[in-house]
Amino acid sequence: MAKVSNWQLGRDMEYPYAADRPKKQFTMIMDTNKCIACQSCTIACKSTWTWGKGQEYMLWNNIETKPYGFYPTGWDVNILELLGEQEWDGDVYSGETIFEAAPEGERVLGWAPAEEDWSHPNIGEDEPTGNAADTTYIPDNPHSMMWMYYLQRICNHCTYPACVAACPRQAIYKRPEDGIVLVYQTRCRGYQECLTACPYKKTMFNLETRVSEKCIGCYPKLEQGLQTQCTTSCIGRLRLTNYLSAPDEIDPRKPADFLVHIRKIALPIYPQLGLEPNVYYIPPVHVPTKYLTQMFGPGVEQAVEMYRNAKDDPELLGLLMLFGATERIMHAWDVTGVVARAYDEEGAEIVAVPLREPTFVRPFEFATEVAGEPMTGYRHNT
Repeated sequence: MAKVSNWQLGRDMEYPYAADRPKKQFTMIMDTNKCIACQSCTIACKSTWTWGKGQEYMLWNNIETKPYGFYPTGWDVNILELLGEQEWDGDVYSGETIFEAAPEGERVLGWAPAEEDWSHPNIGEDEPTGNAADTTYIPDNPHSMMWMYYLQRICNHCTYPACVAACPRQAIYKRPEDGIVLVYQTRCRGYQECLTACPYKKTMFNLETRVSEKCIGCYPKLEQGLQTQCTTSCIGRLRLTNYLSAPDEIDPRKPADFLVHIRKIALPIYPQLGLEPNVYYIPPVHVPTKYLTQMFGPGVEQAVEMYRNAKDDPELLGLLMLFGATERIMHAWDVTGVVARAYDEEGAEIVAVPLREPTFVRPFEFATEVAGEPMTGYRHNT
């Protein structure tokens, strides 16, 4: 095992291979507060990438309701139970990762879903948890007793992927140009070690071709400067496809760097597992802190507070308003006056969005003519 630096853990950790961090890393940022689980992203991904034989059950992108939704069933609770107690000492993780806790003779601590575990992608959908009071609606805070939220999931294209670590054929690799994790299918022999190892269960097995498949980050679109299918189809404008700089090369003008490294409002999912996942989440504001801390690590309270006050923070509000405003990848952004602007790789402006939409109030009465005679008209709404 090599020693590698995992900035999400605040320490070095063990990993089978030496660190080889790309100059820029494909990343996606999800604002969980905006999701309505319409599944537009799921359908866009499904109809683009997994419509063939053997892919019928595959959802490279899925939306699940937490805390009772899973695809596959129990994907996170199973690995958390296997890993045991996970302790943080401030911002430093003091427990073991799935690499450090691997059984003797194995590289990764993992488990393999049964075939039926993939059969219920909408299990737990819209099921809340908690105890209702006398009424299910509490005017001052409707979520204070019962809660649920929607979690958007794709492959995390991890910096230290468990699938890469576990594959005996070295058939899975990270692209050096953008860190996207891909399966070299002509090398794959269908051992499914990657499926067992991935704690997020985003590597899947094609029963027809007998090889593994997974989310490819829509790299053909990325190579044209475009955001992913799931991002551009999202009607809630909650996703941002971007590139994250290495931790020692942070640029605050880059959207992902600003949200992840500068403001730290976007947090990784289950960072304690040790993979340094590259999909980040703005946590839901109405969910108990204890639950969110287990899922997104320390920093949840500050992230929630920052999001609640975004309306008074033009810089943060401007960037959030740029989510979904363009199909093209934003390489830089700024806020000048009351307008947020995004720029391409060459520095040319690609979109501008006002922080506040202008309001126009029309008078209830207005002058008009009917058959040449002056009349007073009345509007049904203003």
